[in-house]
Amino acid sequence: MNTPILALVFLLQCAVTLGLHFHPLDPLTPQEINKTSFIVKKSHLGNLKDLTFHYLDLDEPNKKHVLQWLSPNPFKKPPPPLRRSLVVVRAGGKTHELIVDLTTSKIVSSRIYTGHGFPPFTFIELFKASKLPLTYPSFKKSILDRDLNISEVSCLPFTVGWYGETTTRREVKASCFYRDGSVNVFTRPIEGITITIDVDSMRVVKYSDRFRKPLPGKEGNDFRTKQKPFPFSCNVSDTGFQILGNRVKWANWKFHVGFSARAGVTISTASVLDPRTKRFRRVMYRGHVSETFVPYMDPTNEWYFRTFMDIGEFGFGKSAVNLQPLIDCPQNAAFLDGHVAGPDGTAQRMTNVMCVFEKNSYGASFRHTEINVPGQVITSGEADISLVVRMVATVGNYDYILDWEFQKNGAIRVGVGLTGVLEVKATSHTSNEQITDCVYGSLVAKNTIAVNHDHYITYYLDLDVDGISNSLVKAKLKTVRVTDVNKTSSPRKSYWTVVKETAKTEAEGRVKLGSEPVEVLIVNSNKKTKIGNMVGYRLIPEHLPVTSLLTDDDYPEIRAGYTKYPVWVTAYNRSERWAGGFYSDRSRGDDGLAVWSSRNREIENKDLVMWYNVGFHHIPYQEDFPVMPTLHGGFTLRPSNFFDNDPLIG
Repeated sequence: MNTPILALVFLLQCAVTLGLHFHPLDPLTPQEINKTSFIVKKSHLGNLKDLTFHYLDLDEPNKKHVLQWLSPNPFKKPPPPLRRSLVVVRAGGKTHELIVDLTTSKIVSSRIYTGHGFPPFTFIELFKASKLPLTYPSFKKSILDRDLNISEVSCLPFTVGWYGETTTRREVKASCFYRDGSVNVFTRPIEGITITIDVDSMRVVKYSDRFRKPLPGKEGNDFRTKQKPFPFSCNVSDTGFQILGNRVKWANWKFHVGFSARAGVTISTASVLDPRTKRFRRVMYRGHVSETFVPYMDPTNEWYFRTFMDIGEFGFGKSAVNLQPLIDCPQNAAFLDGHVAGPDGTAQRMTNVMCVFEKNSYGASFRHTEINVPGQVITSGEADISLVVRMVATVGNYDYILDWEFQKNGAIRVGVGLTGVLEVKATSHTSNEQITDCVYGSLVAKNTIAVNHDHYITYYLDLDVDGISNSLVKAKLKTVRVTDVNKTSSPRKSYWTVVKETAKTEAEGRVKLGSEPVEVLIVNSNKKTKIGNMVGYRLIPEHLPVTSLLTDDDYPEIRAGYTKYPVWVTAYNRSERWAGGFYSDRSRGDDGLAVWSSRNREIENKDLVMWYNVGFHHIPYQEDFPVMPTLHGGFTLRPSNFFDNDPLIG
């Protein structure tokens, strides 16, 4: 049998074994999750009764191998990358890391993690912790002393961070709220009580009832709308889009959509069609939310620990909600499910957690009216139509709307919408004139202070602009004085020009936007346009970048040091995906983006990762109560000398 036939037979076997639309970065299937769980339970760990699964995801395959397998040449394909699971379990009071080979059904790596920090909490742990105070005698007495009905009390466990302790345990602090007919639970805090819970033993280890404040009223705090959803559709093209397995094709784009318990929606191997060569060119290998950091600005005993890292402590995928037609997604949207592992390791289906739809912005992607052609008025343009992949994660009181928007001009817009309800504390104040001391927030309703806080949503962007070898270029705008008037024959006194600097190391890859006019580009110096420009993509923030105002020695900032710069560029390492470190809960800042960048590796003409912080300083206002209108942010990755001309013209 000759070589081409052998290759064809091999590909057909792969298609049968892996599925016609298999992609090496496909999320673990329910069968693979259950198989992984079975293998772990059959190991020595299965003999421990407290075995709990905290992380179960695809072990990131070798990038070079993935790209080789995805090569369009069918005769140069290697075997598909091995399907392996990366597993983190808790058993016997210890954290175990395992890698399971799904082909051989064997554990190929097993070790006990002894570093700082802990894996994400499971929902069962959080549920049990929320119920524990309701049976705790001291708490029941505190509720009775306040003349409240304990059957109307809801308690919520909050992560506690790290504040210099030499030894830590898996803890949460529960705060409690009084419903009494209200569905907006967060607006009615029972102030003054803090309950510290050891999650492993599931017992109260510290109880504090320091003071009382008037309970905020329930009138006017209902967040439900009386309006019915209005049917709307964004189906605006003749071709629509195709979803084949986890692969999506639309207009001049093709990419892969995945889903994981930690990151939620993940975009991989995004390529755009070059209208001149009719070939797809690589733009991004992998993109997803890496971490969130939400520190509240109240240093008092009941609030200082509220400095949440939602993705590492809980998981955006695990917090993804069932998307509602006509509210979250238009009529024409296609809905996608996700699968995660439950605390017992079995696969759990999460229905309709992603949607894909065409969007008409009802504006022009481009247009021009020309009146200088004698006898003619020429107008041309194209409607601004894009494709959106959307997910919503509800973490406690906040809802995060996450969009990946692909545009026909070759740009990718990444959007973040913040909505939900404010986290508030009770106060005796009913009018702003009564406030004479620092309350660390804004009076948004009677007896209700909404506390100042930040949001940082950090994106991991493994850009492969026309290939792996990329560089970071800072295009700085500099003012130049006109000195030789005779040479220019101009009355002008000044102009600005562009000075381009190529970053050599990771230290130069930390960029503080806003301090000077600069554009940030990822370029491929090995590829040029027909007229000699380096191909690239540039970062366009949607608003002035926000960085942390906390001092460097403040413990929350030590954990989240990566919020000091909006842009970081690092050398690619497949294990470096989570900006706050893999073990975020009670982390100490000794792992994560700031630490990796401090190694100062070379980043010129290398495989690079760009990290971008979408930041918000949130000063609450009355219009944010009882529910917050969506606050938008994000950024765009826009082609910059990537094409020979406007790709919309072709």
